[in-house]
Amino acid sequence: MGIFDKPRLRQNKKKDMPNDLWTQCPGCQNMLHTLDLKQNDQVCHHCGHHFLLGSRERIAMLADENSFIEYDASLYSKNPLGFDKYEAKIDMLRQKTNLNDAVVTGKMTIQGKPTMMAVMDFKFFAGSMGSVVGEKITRAIEAAIADRIGMVIISASSGARMQEGMLSLMQMAKTCGALAKLSEAGLPYISVLTHPTTGGVTASFATIGDINLAEPKCMIGFAGPRVVKETTHQDLPPGFQTAEFMLKHGLVDAIVERRALRDRLGRLLDYML
Repeated sequence: MGIFDKPRLRQNKKKDMPNDLWTQCPGCQNMLHTLDLKQNDQVCHHCGHHFLLGSRERIAMLADENSFIEYDASLYSKNPLGFDKYEAKIDMLRQKTNLNDAVVTGKMTIQGKPTMMAVMDFKFFAGSMGSVVGEKITRAIEAAIADRIGMVIISASSGARMQEGMLSLMQMAKTCGALAKLSEAGLPYISVLTHPTTGGVTASFATIGDINLAEPKCMIGFAGPRVVKETTHQDLPPGFQTAEFMLKHGLVDAIVERRALRDRLGRLLDYML
């Protein structure tokens, strides 16, 4: 054994390096700095790929300054069916996301036009629709009717929430019933579909707007492509379940890039109200 210990080699430990400074764009494979993405509203400045955008960030992007008033922020799911570990999962997501459920609702102005807004957030339980999501959207629609203003819903969802079973599926009819009353009142409903919009949300309120808008290349469908292919035993056409495919076949009225959405909503609301 030597008299002196050998000095340890210095190692560049990955754990000492920030791991959230760079993101690889799935569209063009370029590395994007987090700050650049944030300043560009989570859109790749090379190819225009639209990353997921949180509900709070989207509201800040669309609303006139200091105009947003949140409704029903305290509502959150319990465990009506006694699903194993469901409450623990909800509590964990509430702490992690600073959201109580997968939708934020409230009143705002967009270019001076008073509007009721519901914005889904995919990072909370993959944007799934449970009883709280359906209740908050329904209350927002009822508030739009009471205030005689337009309704905008921005969807990003994996569909109905499995852990709430039939209570989740009931929200499809509940939200559509409220939107029928909105239509009877002669008030506009604009639906904005973002990536991804699937399952029971697609089969209910997301696709029945007076005008349906979508972000570029977002996925829109009921079941996933693999499930559809295995069920129909047919090869799917190129671009199946993309916004561009849905535009071509009439489900979507227009594809709007994220930075142009505020202006488009303002002009539509001004025309429709």
